[in-house]
Amino acid sequence: MNRFEIILNKDGHSLQLLAFILLFMVSWNIERIAGIFFNHKKWKHAFLNAPFILTNVPGQLILGFAFIKVISWTGLNHFGLLYLLPSSVGLLPAFLFVFVLLDMGEYVYHIIMHKLPRFWSFHVIHHSDEVVDVTTTLREHPGENLIRLSFTLFWVFLTGCPFWMLMLRQIIQAVTTLFAHINYRLPDRADKYISFLFITPNLHQVHHHYQQPFTDCNYGDVLSIWDRIFGTFQRLPQEQLRFGVDSVMNTGVTDNFASLFKYPFKKGRGTTDTDKRNNI
Repeated sequence: MNRFEIILNKDGHSLQLLAFILLFMVSWNIERIAGIFFNHKKWKHAFLNAPFILTNVPGQLILGFAFIKVISWTGLNHFGLLYLLPSSVGLLPAFLFVFVLLDMGEYVYHIIMHKLPRFWSFHVIHHSDEVVDVTTTLREHPGENLIRLSFTLFWVFLTGCPFWMLMLRQIIQAVTTLFAHINYRLPDRADKYISFLFITPNLHQVHHHYQQPFTDCNYGDVLSIWDRIFGTFQRLPQEQLRFGVDSVMNTGVTDNFASLFKYPFKKGRGTTDTDKRNNI
């Protein structure tokens, strides 16, 4: 094990948190200077989304132990797609192999969250934000947090991903997730080239548009290639963008933390919302 792997194995969580905090601060100031939407109270919006950090801690701690057990087992038993690669394959190609597989897994997970009514009832909390900025990355219901981490755990099990690869992948994901949600637009020419491979703010803002079919497009996590391959790639001009979800807008839910937290547990929630989105 080289020094780089040792650092990620030992301090991976700290590095991920540090990368997130640093980029969050940079993104926050970019939004203040060059944001495209200013018709909101930035600090009030941040304090609405911030409590989700605390509500997600228990699930992350519980699933954290599960990740340690699964990664230890797959490593000891050489189980997973990673171990199908020739032993001569270097660390970088092996990491890229695992990274692509995990990213495809995130794409599948994201589609499932949109298509299964009960899962959508949790995911809609993230989509219900009517102002998309870096704090929207924090707006994840603890129910979805558990579902998302469980899916990631399953992909880690299938790939046989070692801890250092997972940590490096999570650091990259933290950076790109903040970048995708930033209240900023890349110049069209730059976006044309960058979005050929990666999810950009321009693409992800389309995903947060309040109406279908745009809500159900651009599912990619880090890479945009899955949307291009599977036909879920869409663009929408900035002037046509409106964030939120039409089935829950103007309900008094989207700007109150307690209401957002309780929303998925209301009787009939999930199927009814999906029907509304499909105009049934």
